Amino acid sequence: MKHRALATALIAEGHIRLNRTRVEKPGHAIKEGDVLTMALHGQVRVVKVLGAAERRGSAPEARLLYEDLMPQQNAPSESKEVRA
Repeated sequence: MKHRALATALIAEGHIRLNRTRVEKPGHAIKEGDVLTMALHGQVRVVKVLGAAERRGSAPEARLLYEDLMPQQNAPSESKEVRA
């Protein structure tokens, strides 16, 4: 999320789950290994927390702290069958 206000609104509307449980308060702590499920812009996004930053950083640094668990819909299939 880009802004705390957006995250707070999504939590209030029930669009955020932490380890399959609906998040009730914006100040809920997360830790390494937690899984967040978010309903955003008509799509569901699932990410696993890999760590926490010691200080606020850039977006590329933040991307290193989570793993996207949803496959990309437009990504080419990795398993292709080869016929002789």
